[in-house]
Amino acid sequence: MAGHRIFTMSFASIYPLYVAKVERKGHTQAEVDQVIEWLTGYDDAGLRQTLDDEVDMETFFARAPRMNPHASLITGVICGHRVEEIEDPLMRRIRYLDKLVDEVARGKRMTSILRGPVAGERVS
Repeated sequence: MAGHRIFTMSFASIYPLYVAKVERKGHTQAEVDQVIEWLTGYDDAGLRQTLDDEVDMETFFARAPRMNPHASLITGVICGHRVEEIEDPLMRRIRYLDKLVDEVARGKRMTSILRGPVAGERVS
């Protein structure tokens, strides 16, 4: 999917769409921020800076402080494609984020959305 149009779209133009999607379903911007921070390692200040700088999606993920090592546990279908089968690494990361936002909107528990052990949680 080299050169896909979404790669050059600004993260700042997509972020409000994520927020609107979850708010329509009774969830919050803070929940969107939490999944973005979990996936990419951006803290609140870093996330705000990327929004202010209007970086494109490619740059947003290239500058991510630390992609979560549990991101590969995100599976399922998004936009008609199985996330785990997407070959292009950038497109897979974008779809990981789409999938997490969808799960927030559907009301899935945050402990389930954030794959892998959560601090203080027992692993069975």
